[in-house]
This record gives sequence, C-alpha cells and structure tokens, in this order.
Amino acid sequence: MQIVADTNTFLAVALDEPERPRIVSMTLGYDLVAPEVLPFEIGNALTAMVKRGTLPATQVTPAWDAVRAIAVGLREVDLRVSLDIATRFGTYAYDAYFLECALSLRLPLLTLDRGMRHVARELSIEILEISP
Repeated sequence: MQIVADTNTFLAVALDEPERPRIVSMTLGYDLVAPEVLPFEIGNALTAMVKRGTLPATQVTPAWDAVRAIAVGLREVDLRVSLDIATRFGTYAYDAYFLECALSLRLPLLTLDRGMRHVARELSIEILEISP
C-alpha cells in the first residue's frame, strides 16, 4: 500500500521530533509518495527554521541527509487542481499539492498539520492519524 506523506512528517523523522517513533511505526511496510516539490519544500522549511532560530545552521545538512535517506516516490501534481483546492479552502499552494496528490492517487494522507487534515476531510481523503 502507498501513503502520501507531507513535509512535516519527513521533518519530524529527520529532526527526531517526538512524533518520530509513531510515524516510523505507522509507515513500516508502506511505500511513501509525495508531490515532486517535496525536496524544495524541505529545503525551504529547513532554512526557515534557521532564520527563525529554531534550528542551528549546522543541522541543516544532516537533516537534509536524513530526509534523503527516506525512500519516497515523487509524483507530478495537477497545478490547476492544486490551485483550485488552495483558493477554495484558503490554504497554501504547497499544502494543496499534497492534498491533490492524495486525492488524485486515491491514497491516504499522513500529516501533522491540523489545517491540512481539515481540508482532507472536506475532500473525503482518508487521513492517517498520528497519535500516541
């Protein structure tokens, strides 16, 4: 089975966040899928964390290497549909890419983002809950 995993789940694993063990156990034996923008969004998130002072600059490269070690199939998304989702639900385009990916592939979505979970429910996308 495949699962669409969003950026925050990759970052939680790479940065050893408290949700890491649950994410790892939930995804064992599954193939991860994400929109082809994932590497760019990861890079942006890491540098934003440095800019905000929540991640030391020395940790960017190790975090990137940890993300790159996670097997994930990158998929093209329909930008037109993604923009429709973003404008209809008032979300960021980057979030809409993951939602469109899950919607078009008819796959469950793994996310830590409450807003994305809300929109996914509205779109009838199955959500994998990351709970303790």
